[in-house]
Amino acid sequence: MSKRKEDGKAQVPDPKEERFRGKIDYLRVSVTDRCNLRCIYCMPEEGVKLLPPEKILSYEELTILCRAAARMGIGKVRITGGEPLVRKNIVDFVEMLSGIVPAVDISITTNGVLLSEYAESLKAVGLNRINISLDALDPETYRLITKRDGFAAVMKGINKALEVGMSPVKINVVALKGTNDDPSPFIDLTRILPVHVRFIEYMPQFGNAKNLMFVSGKEIMERIRSIFPLEETREIEAWGPAKKHYRVKGALGTFALISPVSSHFCSDCNRLRVSCNGKLRACLFDSDGIDVGRILRVSDDIEEIAEIIKKQLSRKRKEFSNRSFLDKSGFAGWMSSIGG
Repeated sequence: MSKRKEDGKAQVPDPKEERFRGKIDYLRVSVTDRCNLRCIYCMPEEGVKLLPPEKILSYEELTILCRAAARMGIGKVRITGGEPLVRKNIVDFVEMLSGIVPAVDISITTNGVLLSEYAESLKAVGLNRINISLDALDPETYRLITKRDGFAAVMKGINKALEVGMSPVKINVVALKGTNDDPSPFIDLTRILPVHVRFIEYMPQFGNAKNLMFVSGKEIMERIRSIFPLEETREIEAWGPAKKHYRVKGALGTFALISPVSSHFCSDCNRLRVSCNGKLRACLFDSDGIDVGRILRVSDDIEEIAEIIKKQLSRKRKEFSNRSFLDKSGFAGWMSSIGG
């Protein structure tokens, strides 16, 4: 494993601990537990008990965390929620992250409902990459999954992101059997727009959807292959588990599959995540995350925070390198509260 040395710091794992095929260089940062949709795999329609504002980390505190993470070899930061665009002054936060040394690549995962309002400003302060959650290209199916009428706003946001020059623009599709498991509309979308679709397996441990709604990535791929001639492409940089990317001949965009249930990728997972109240987790299923928020509220010591991140990197290598999501049973919590 190569060492990344910047600002006099390096991520140097103990060889006895290292079980990964790559380095851990990706931090997912939740800025809110609030959302303007109620997707059945993420949050109940009646909502969840929200954290009081004083429990949510400030942008300044989150920036300190990201600065410390950058010193420990984290080169990619994704802003998540809940829905990050519902938090006030989110553009200011992106600008703050853009000033981190050593520099980090910044991305946002959003449901896209408010994106048309923010795309130009986000682009201006340094955001290029964006993932947009869109589970159906039919307004009625979209409402069935999200419990809201936001389809037109999301499509407007996608077009605005492309218009201002964001790239790549990725579309996240959580496939649910019998609901939105026909991939054809999204494959057709890649033929006319330079977007990059990710078909994602539903994880039964989260959300309202029933286990019977699970459809595997393999099934989705077989349906696509039965209709469309495909070619593999390597033009998209993979931050996460989508390693193989495909294109229909002549299409402007691409697609890939993410299969955390049928083909888990724990030994390749390159991410840590922090919830909006400051729980630093090594994994979605990490019930023993470190409460870094408690320290951030009283200290801006980069070295102290970096040591905490170092401990979580070590935990991840020791404890989370060979865990299958299939080994987990029961309710793991709402995705909106964990940071997605």
